[in-house]
Amino acid sequence: MHKIVELFGVNTSLKDIDWEKIFREQICPYSNKRCYKIRKSQPNVSIGTCTVLYGVENLPIIICPNRLLQNRKVFMDCIHLLQLHQPGNDIHIVSEISVPGGSVDYVIASIRNGKVSDFVGIEFQTLDITGTVWTERQKFLKECGINIAELIEEKSYGMNWKMTAKTILMQLLHKVETFEHLGKHLVLIVQDIFFNYMMKEFTFQGINNPALIGDSLQFHSYSIVQRDGQNINLKDRFSTDTKGLAKCLGLNAEIKVELMEIINRIEMKITNDTLLKI
Repeated sequence: MHKIVELFGVNTSLKDIDWEKIFREQICPYSNKRCYKIRKSQPNVSIGTCTVLYGVENLPIIICPNRLLQNRKVFMDCIHLLQLHQPGNDIHIVSEISVPGGSVDYVIASIRNGKVSDFVGIEFQTLDITGTVWTERQKFLKECGINIAELIEEKSYGMNWKMTAKTILMQLLHKVETFEHLGKHLVLIVQDIFFNYMMKEFTFQGINNPALIGDSLQFHSYSIVQRDGQNINLKDRFSTDTKGLAKCLGLNAEIKVELMEIINRIEMKITNDTLLKI
């Protein structure tokens, strides 16, 4: 069994795949760009690993945030949080919007006549790995009959569960007060396996399940399902507010921000390319 489940968005169990062409082009089908995960020693080589197997149970773990962009489903699943959206408004997806405490990966915005009517912040988080998946990638490549000049080193990889979870929860704490202050929503998109770990390791008694639309912080948990290929599917929705997340971590954050600052940043970035197309 291959440890690499998906490479460059393609399931490694599929037959009659032109892997040589895929490895040569190095395109991520979810971003429609070259895979951004490159080797430090070979910046012209993209690694391309989306999902890997881990542990004795061989769980499929998503290790690339772009994997969550499949079919833009995660954005469609957030549209209900645009409470000021009206028929006739356009929906735009804008990346990397600065907010106090950092930036958010994406904003889904309801736009009328070039002006923001409402918006929702969206953060993606997948598990970071320890070690390297390069060995498993090269093994698979060799099995596909592709010539490998280098010696395949026997190196392994693991999952950095605790540090990844603590880091993203800390980042959310510094951002969610901004959205709560503005009366807006912030959504964390994660794989269900990773979210289940967070619920076990942190104090999640204050997390609402099912999610309450009145809560500023929403958690959308996705599973990988086999249906006409490998797809992500919304499994659970949880929610909380600033106090609930602070209780989870035992920390507090301070924030002062004007609504127009974020709205201006969104409006400066909206183009025909950011329009959500169905």
